[in-house]
Amino acid sequence: MKLMICSVLAAALFALAACAPPPPHAETLPRSGQLATPASAGDRISALEARVAQLEADRAQNAEALEFLRKVYDQQKAQQQEQERDELADDGMFAVDIAESVKAGQVEGPANAPVTIVKAFDFACPFCYRSVATEDALLKDYRGKIRVVYMNLVVHPPARTAHLASCAAARQGKYNEFARAFWDKGFAPYADSHDPAKLDEEHVLAIAKGVGLDTTKLKADMDSPACAARIEADTTELSKFRVHATPTFFINGKPVAGAIPKEAFAQIIDEQLKAVAASGVPGSAYYQKVVLGKGEKQFRSKLDPKPH
Repeated sequence: MKLMICSVLAAALFALAACAPPPPHAETLPRSGQLATPASAGDRISALEARVAQLEADRAQNAEALEFLRKVYDQQKAQQQEQERDELADDGMFAVDIAESVKAGQVEGPANAPVTIVKAFDFACPFCYRSVATEDALLKDYRGKIRVVYMNLVVHPPARTAHLASCAAARQGKYNEFARAFWDKGFAPYADSHDPAKLDEEHVLAIAKGVGLDTTKLKADMDSPACAARIEADTTELSKFRVHATPTFFINGKPVAGAIPKEAFAQIIDEQLKAVAASGVPGSAYYQKVVLGKGEKQFRSKLDPKPH
């Protein structure tokens, strides 16, 4: 009986051993009398040649798709370079002349603020409207440290009436009052309804009357050559730097395209405040002496090197 049990156990152990796979990464021992023979060099070369042939076949099969992708890539790269050729260099300090805009009353914040934010805007631009709340918050957070100078850039022709009215309102000392009222009661309804009547003269005059402006004088100034020239002067100055989209900002001469978040504005303002402090130039004179005195007087693209 014991012999039978031992035989059965031995047979079972043999069967289990026969079914068990070799451990990972272990080589199986050759049978008695046999030696392990590695693949010959010729076999390896043949395998490599087969692999290369397969890769070449795959490439030939996908040649048309690969060529299409290459053309798309080249086209997009060329478009990106063309776009960058028409965009202001990020590393520049551009000397935008704001004297006449400030003199006309298109400004918020104290004259001696160390940081000047120039805003090129259009009264029918949704992103310009979106940035108004950001500007208000920044003027509050950095009270006394920043000023915002508004410069006219009429991109949408229906907005011209509001721009002329803002010039006329400035002549009555109420540029900012009119501008805020227009954004809320003129542009916002226009954005909701796309009704151009919300931007017409009748509606603009009604808004102006609501903030206490003399509409008879306002209308006369709107129609005057002086207000037309005021808008043209801003546009001409901005054209030196190829500004053709709104909003475009210059923060102590540093260009910023689009309505960026408040936090991004704050980071740049903080950097500029440090630069002003390190310059040794009084904040009240920084824009005139540094930005206008040392800044670039014309457009330079992202593809052009910074001048020495």
